[in-house]
Amino acid sequence: MNDGSGVTHNSAFDSVVGIQGGVVHNPTISIHSDASPQDKYKAGVRCLEDGVPSRARDMISDAIVNGHDNAEVRFHWVLAMLSARAYHDLSTEEIQRLRRASRLVRTYAEGEWKDALRVAFELLAMLSTANDETGRVLERLRALSPRRRDAILHHFDLVLTGGLKDSLWAENCERAEKARFGNDRAQRVWAYFEPDPIAARALPPRPSTAAAAKAALPVRAGLFVVVTAFLWILALVADPVEAIIELLVALGAGLTAAHFGHRWWYQAHQLKAKNRLFHIPQTGDPTATGDGFTNRVRHSFDHYFSTRVPHGFAPYVWLDYTVHIRNSLVAEIALLYRESRISVDRVNWLIRYLAEDARDRYNKGTLFDQRHQNKTPAGAQALCVVALITLGITTLALLGTVASGGGSSQVLLAILAVVGSVWSGRAAASSWLEARGEEHRLAEETQEYQERLAARQVAYRNWKSFLDTMRPSELEMETWLTCDKTLLVDEALRHYRLAWRDLITHTILMTPARPYNRARAKGGPWRYSRYSFRIFLVTQDGVREISKEFDFTDAKRGKEQRSNYRFDALSSVQVTERSEVGYDLELILNNGPARNIRVKDADTHQIAPDENAQETAEIDLNSGGFIHTFRLLEGIAAEGKGWIERHNPYNLPSFRATD
Repeated sequence: MNDGSGVTHNSAFDSVVGIQGGVVHNPTISIHSDASPQDKYKAGVRCLEDGVPSRARDMISDAIVNGHDNAEVRFHWVLAMLSARAYHDLSTEEIQRLRRASRLVRTYAEGEWKDALRVAFELLAMLSTANDETGRVLERLRALSPRRRDAILHHFDLVLTGGLKDSLWAENCERAEKARFGNDRAQRVWAYFEPDPIAARALPPRPSTAAAAKAALPVRAGLFVVVTAFLWILALVADPVEAIIELLVALGAGLTAAHFGHRWWYQAHQLKAKNRLFHIPQTGDPTATGDGFTNRVRHSFDHYFSTRVPHGFAPYVWLDYTVHIRNSLVAEIALLYRESRISVDRVNWLIRYLAEDARDRYNKGTLFDQRHQNKTPAGAQALCVVALITLGITTLALLGTVASGGGSSQVLLAILAVVGSVWSGRAAASSWLEARGEEHRLAEETQEYQERLAARQVAYRNWKSFLDTMRPSELEMETWLTCDKTLLVDEALRHYRLAWRDLITHTILMTPARPYNRARAKGGPWRYSRYSFRIFLVTQDGVREISKEFDFTDAKRGKEQRSNYRFDALSSVQVTERSEVGYDLELILNNGPARNIRVKDADTHQIAPDENAQETAEIDLNSGGFIHTFRLLEGIAAEGKGWIERHNPYNLPSFRATD
């Protein structure tokens, strides 16, 4: 899926315009307002694991208020309270709630959840404690099961600082290095951004007009018989022998023309009808114009036909060879799927299947079988033409027979009979051919429709099953993203030769890097195929910033920019919110131009009716680190070094202060 905007420019410190398309998957878990506290808790844990801590806080808090409270629930509640947040991001009321919860630990049953909860609160108490007093807590942290320990380290990322984090960082990086390509990441990430395929469709048979033709046939045929019989009687009166011979010849020619002509007429009629239905020019011009959806379908067919080429064909030769087939398929797919809000990306599976089917049928020698089957043999066409000519000559001969043995009045009546016979015969033949042809067409198209639909349904199920198997879960995507962030931060620390004890705080802002694909689970944040990571490292000397583009599929790094500035150099921070465009963050420095950062593109056009646009935007901004980053930069811009001193981890009030 391409963004469709045509904008490929990107800069680490620049903004871009345009709206990116996106894919929205069904949620991995959904919850109703009347769900039980236990179900709300489980949904909250899933949201926490999937990188949506704000929703996790609401769900788990709701479960606790409604009576579902134990060490396991409280452990995940604490993780949700602190996930993607620094200690100074917490409100006074939230800190008080954490302190009250810490006093409940002793009331819970003994077990691994209580041990993990106790360690989590002890880590909070260590924030303002000297490094030599943290050894006991670290030992207890390492004694936890790997899942509990990793969960604490992941969600406490912005809380743990200084020497406490220094002692854990090497282990954290080692785990990230091992997990970053786990579960076949490089072979599966693409599937996350692949849209859910739309169900298989095939063009159904056209409504039959056989009934109307059959209704008109008796009248027309009856008139033909009466007029023809009158002409023959006139000829029989004039010369019985010649009349009988001419009648036998006419009957033979008529039956021959009917026998060999009905198939010919049927095929010619069908070809014209299909051309009218699909609006295909008789010349087969591949450049025939169409609407926007049709043109996108045409481009997709051209792409897949050029990549699914039989052996021995150059792509351009194969495209020229199959131009008529592609035109027909383009018209069919455009007719079947032209509806609002349907992207060609959702139909590409079918276009790809049809391109592969054409290639395989060519390899089997059956690509044009239908065309050859539908073509009336030249011999049959010749016999039909000869029979019609013979019928015409015989009719004139009958007229001559009448003229040779009768008066002028009989000749006049014979001429009128000939005209009536030709007119009524043509009308009767037309009704008969239409009735018989429609019955044959309906049976033929019904069989073809069923066969095409069945084959396409099999291809649809195979593709959907493959996608469901390959598509990473939200947990896997969040795990890989966390590993990438960890290793990028480690790289930044190494570049500047900093240890965690040298940092006052840090933040990571993730923004999309164009061109990108994006997708999300309903209720979750947007995830991108390409990111721009901005890492802000705050030390006593100022702010160090590293911006690096990143391909999420294979974790390859792109261009990088670095800058350093003092606290007083950051003049102001502004956020521009435009629902039709997105969010922009503007950094204004005293000694340089303002820098505009596109934080996220607009997505209001892709919000489901049961989703809240404001809540969805907050989830996305929080997931990308925007909220924490904005508060940090806003505080520095407003207060400078004073804000830094107040939020130095060693100057924080003790978590046990009011215990």
